Amino acid sequence: MSRISYIEDQVSWEEEFSFFCPVKVRFSETDMFGHLNNTIPFIYFEQARIEFFRDLGFMDEWIKPSSENMIVVADLQCDFLKQVYFNEQLRIYVKAGKIGNSSVDIHYMGKNEKDTTCFVGRGSIVQISKKTGKAAPWSAEWKEILENKLRESR
Repeated sequence: MSRISYIEDQVSWEEEFSFFCPVKVRFSETDMFGHLNNTIPFIYFEQARIEFFRDLGFMDEWIKPSSENMIVVADLQCDFLKQVYFNEQLRIYVKAGKIGNSSVDIHYMGKNEKDTTCFVGRGSIVQISKKTGKAAPWSAEWKEILENKLRESR
C-alpha cells in the first residue's frame, strides 16, 4: 500500500483499528460484472462513521433538533485493493486520525471474511454551526474523547 499517501506503514496502520461495523454486500450493490460497485464503499463508510460517532456519544447530540451543531463531510476518498462480490461479509473499520479545532480526519478499512483488506479510505469531517454554516470548534470534552480514542489506537 505504499502508493496510498495517508498510510505510512500498512501493518501498524491496520493494527490501530478497533471499532468496526459489519456489512453484508447486497445484490443491488453489485454491477453487471458481479462485483461491488465503486460508489458503494462510500455508503459503507457513512454507515460505519455514524456508528463510530454514536459509540462516542456524539451522534445523539447532533441529531437533536435543539442542537446548534452538525457534521459535514469536507472530503472523502477510497482506494480499492481487492474485488468484493455479492453476499460477502465485510467489516468496515473506522478510527480517528488527525484532530483539528473543528475537524477530524477519519480513516476507514474494509476487510472480508478472510481478513483481507479490500479497500481503504479517509475523509475530513467538520463540525459546523447549523445557523451560520461555519466551522464550530469541538467542546473541550469532545476533543478529549477524540484524542483519547486516537491515543488508544496507537
